[in-house]
Amino acid sequence: MSGLFGSLSSGVKALTAQSRAVETAGRNLANVNNPNYARQRIVFGDRGTVLTPLGAQSLGLEAKQIEQLRDLLLDRQTVREISLTSSLQAEQDAYEKAQAGLGQSINRTQDANSTSASSGGQGIAESLGDFFNAFQSFAARPTDSGERQTLIQKASILTDRFQVTDERLSQVQTDLTSQITEDVAQVNRLLTTIAELNGQIGRLEINIPGSAVDLRDQRQAKLEELATKMAFETRPASGSPGQIDLLARDSLGNEILLVNLASVTGPVTFAGSVLSAGSPATAVALSGGSIKGSRDARDSVIQGVRDQIDALASQLVTAVNDAYNPTNSFTGDFFLATGLTAGAIRVTSGLNATNLKASDGGAPGDNTIASAVATLASRKFSVSGGDDINGTFIQHFTRAVTDLGQTLSGTMSRLQDQESIEKIVRGQRDAVSGVSLDEEMADLLKYQRSFQASSRVIQVIDEMLDTVVNRMGV
Repeated sequence: MSGLFGSLSSGVKALTAQSRAVETAGRNLANVNNPNYARQRIVFGDRGTVLTPLGAQSLGLEAKQIEQLRDLLLDRQTVREISLTSSLQAEQDAYEKAQAGLGQSINRTQDANSTSASSGGQGIAESLGDFFNAFQSFAARPTDSGERQTLIQKASILTDRFQVTDERLSQVQTDLTSQITEDVAQVNRLLTTIAELNGQIGRLEINIPGSAVDLRDQRQAKLEELATKMAFETRPASGSPGQIDLLARDSLGNEILLVNLASVTGPVTFAGSVLSAGSPATAVALSGGSIKGSRDARDSVIQGVRDQIDALASQLVTAVNDAYNPTNSFTGDFFLATGLTAGAIRVTSGLNATNLKASDGGAPGDNTIASAVATLASRKFSVSGGDDINGTFIQHFTRAVTDLGQTLSGTMSRLQDQESIEKIVRGQRDAVSGVSLDEEMADLLKYQRSFQASSRVIQVIDEMLDTVVNRMGV
């Protein structure tokens, strides 16, 4: 009797274990399109051993725990690649906005040393050309009121182009600062969430390490979301299985603890160009994430373009005023002498078609001043000679626009390569953690057959018990 009841008990345990396996396979299939889900499987084990007259025998099969199929090294590598991709994506977006702000589209087949530049719009390059062409026409007909009026108009358009371009680039930088501020706020929210998940995992896995699989999935998803904002490292928390520490690095490679167990060590802040974190607050050496990409684009490339345009405006004001007012006479300068930046350049107040001068006190028809200004279009300047720019005005501006275009092109190429690398790493991780429909269907069929076999065993034992109890006495 005890043998049959023992077999019946073992059959029930097997039935329960196989039903758990079917549930797990069903859960995997339900999450086949969930990118944050890691495949799970049942770990079967023996309930123990008991001594019987026939020797040591098993107490039956049981589902000991649910195991999550993850490769920690691939998870960490995926986080790193996500961080690098996000940094390049942020840079590309910023450069595209800056290029639109310039309003120029340089012909890539054109020689960078050319004295002209092509564009799809009406930007600084075209306005510079129109300005000097107007002076050339004015020099040819110095008494023509129409030419005078055209020159004043072209000068006004030129200064307006400088101001608008500088304002647009400044607005791009302001937008990037706002984006960084939003990213930092999101980083702080994510750190808090990760710390909370850390605490929950630690409490649930005190007795069964690795059992809080759903919480681990959620934490990994938050880590990957955090990686889009900034680069960081993770390591197992000492003496706390299942929990992790998050850390960043300073410029010397020293650790800056961001999350320790269930606590955020200090808020992440951004001031000027410095991201600080930890307690005490320490400057973080950014190596990835959208915060780094936006900051680098704002402070390096876009500011560099603004500086080049400021240098162009400064040189234009100085050169034109020197040619237009060579004797520093009472008739004054063409541009305001204080307008040495793109945002401040102005035509001298009161200058109009009537008092515009073609010469400095010469006879009617004298065009010495107008000709001197017109020839500035082809004059080559040199920084080593004390000027603000190298080459002609158009060459300098063309170089600035081309440099931005080349930087954008290089960033796009690097981003494509990085996206390919990230795709490869994700593929490697999915081969370990991803759900395969074919594999899960095969497992589901296997567990179904096992369940049916256990049911059949129980049915046979039930029939045997019925025979023993109800029929042997007949």
